[in-house]
Amino acid sequence: MKFPEKYKVLNKNIIKKDQYSLIPIRYKDRVSIMKWRNEQIYHLRQQTPLTPEKQDQYYKDIVSKLFDTDQPNQILFSFLRNNELIGYGGLVHINWIDKNAEISFIMNTELEDKYFIEIWITYLELIEIVAFRELELHKIYTYAFDIRPQLYQAVESVGFIKEATLKEHCLFEGEYKDVVFHSKIIPTLKVRKAQLNDWDFTFQWANDTLTRENSFSSEAIPLETHKKWWTSKISSESSYYYIFEIKDKEVGVVRFDKNEDNGYDIGITINPEERGKGLSSIILKKGCSVFFEEKETTIKAYIKERNIASIRSFTKAGFTFVDKVIINKENSLLFQISNIK
Repeated sequence: MKFPEKYKVLNKNIIKKDQYSLIPIRYKDRVSIMKWRNEQIYHLRQQTPLTPEKQDQYYKDIVSKLFDTDQPNQILFSFLRNNELIGYGGLVHINWIDKNAEISFIMNTELEDKYFIEIWITYLELIEIVAFRELELHKIYTYAFDIRPQLYQAVESVGFIKEATLKEHCLFEGEYKDVVFHSKIIPTLKVRKAQLNDWDFTFQWANDTLTRENSFSSEAIPLETHKKWWTSKISSESSYYYIFEIKDKEVGVVRFDKNEDNGYDIGITINPEERGKGLSSIILKKGCSVFFEEKETTIKAYIKERNIASIRSFTKAGFTFVDKVIINKENSLLFQISNIK
């Protein structure tokens, strides 16, 4: 049996950081996962050891149906290091109304002694991208028996807060143990109008290699040229520029420039340090929402046909495809969104 390689509910199905990656769970990994679960049954909500027959049936009856569901109750991943399976987990008990989910994860038992904290931290950073950027959940949490203090060290190091302790909530080797909840709420994305002194970091972002590659003018931008351009845009009545921040750190800029059709063309630049976290579509959606409060208009986006990541981001943000166009000899696509009634 072979599972699909993509979840319908996700725009981005493979999440990477350095040599680590999350990919949609593979049927071929079921035997290793069964082995690890049986070895670590002491901290799982699993009453009896799994058998190959039960594992196969579970994957065929339950897991295989998650891929094509609009709102699955869980999303599971194989966790790889240098393309080798070292664990599995996902988001379970997903509550689509309240927008929260529990985090589930186990790693290769042989790696726990030496790499427990490192692997847990990396996994949490990746699953957070899935939860907050892809699914736009509000809150994620861990539910853990109080028998692995290293786990609390890992989750707290990446910003999870100890929220509650259920006293003597589980029976472990003849003794009742506490269950501890840690949770994390999606960081607030703040927006403000761009200012004159924002030219410095926007200059650095504009000259980033990938930014220039995706631009319709790929040449490097001289400092004085950027400062002059930025000054003119900030003071123009035909341009609206917004800066987005998370925890007082600039993460992106969205710009709206009036076009000859009396609508507006949109552009977005993401802080290179924040790429790959699924921020683009969220920033685009919020940027358009803020702009539509000021203008009743149509917003157009021109994207190079080969820039698949941007196409996905704009589509997820609510833009619709209009036409194929040629810009500076580049095959490009025109997308738009409107609030005109």
